[in-house]
Amino acid sequence: MSDLTLSIDAMGGDAAPEVVLDGIKLFSARSKDIRFLLHGRHSEIEPGIASRGLEGICEICDQPEVVSMNAKPSSALRKAKGTSMWSTVEAVKDGRAAAGVSAGNTGALMAMSMLALRKMEGVHRPAMTAIWPTLKGRTVVLDVGANLDADAEQLVEFAVMGESYARAVFGIEKPAVGLLNIGSEEEKGRDAIKLASEILRTRDLGIDFKGFVEGNDISMGVVDVVVTDGFTGNVALKTAEGTARLVSTYVRQALTSSPLSKAGALLARRGLMDLRTKMNPSSVNGGVLLGLNGVVVKSHGGTDAEGFATAVGLAANLARSNYMQEVATGLTRVGRQDIAAESVSK
Repeated sequence: MSDLTLSIDAMGGDAAPEVVLDGIKLFSARSKDIRFLLHGRHSEIEPGIASRGLEGICEICDQPEVVSMNAKPSSALRKAKGTSMWSTVEAVKDGRAAAGVSAGNTGALMAMSMLALRKMEGVHRPAMTAIWPTLKGRTVVLDVGANLDADAEQLVEFAVMGESYARAVFGIEKPAVGLLNIGSEEEKGRDAIKLASEILRTRDLGIDFKGFVEGNDISMGVVDVVVTDGFTGNVALKTAEGTARLVSTYVRQALTSSPLSKAGALLARRGLMDLRTKMNPSSVNGGVLLGLNGVVVKSHGGTDAEGFATAVGLAANLARSNYMQEVATGLTRVGRQDIAAESVSK
């Protein structure tokens, strides 16, 4: 008997619903105790469920409308009711599902999630996370696109939420946190970053703050959580993804350029397969909208089945963790410190 239900936007993404259903099939082969509410057009989803043998774990919530990938958030909100995306988030709000997953329009998903789930107390703006592969394992980076800019107070909130998220996902008791900057020296950077650094260093927020980190430090795994604004984070993320594809292409070209290279590739086949796995974006797919009263995971719109299965697994892990309680506790500490600071300044 299933002990967890996940809400899935079956129509979200570039190749929905096929990739969504393939991802659920992959995930369900590894986790037998989860059932799914699939939101979208019944006529398009039902045959796919039957052909994949998913009838026993999937229930369809028929929704005729789909949010297009290029729709503006404001336009999507006006037409939210009746869409697969809204229905996905609403199921989380109503308690029918423990978490939601969508590969649809990012801006629309953020807008609908904020409207339906509301922000947690103490959160000015929710943030979107990315899990970044590093030489030491994995690192959480936030924000990666939800907010183009962020002031010092918001950066501190991101640090609190990211630290709690890393503890829940990675199982690290005391995640190390750093602020992304153009240098490690204290005098460098914008005023908001320098003020956020001062707050994190001087106030008792229970965070293991390591100071400023630079872009190259992310992949080195210098810290467990990297905090930045959404503009910078998104540029860094897309640059890293593009670099990974570039390196992968170069390696493939080098190993197929001559008969001797092909022979060498054959001998190094196992190591190359490991490299391919580590560089595969599908293995780290899934960004969480932190700071909301519910768990919503955003999958890449162009992901494959393995990537969608990864996003589903992330949603399941978070639904079973206590990260929301930890975020709430951390935000409470920030609020108390703010009150204390105001009292001293008067």
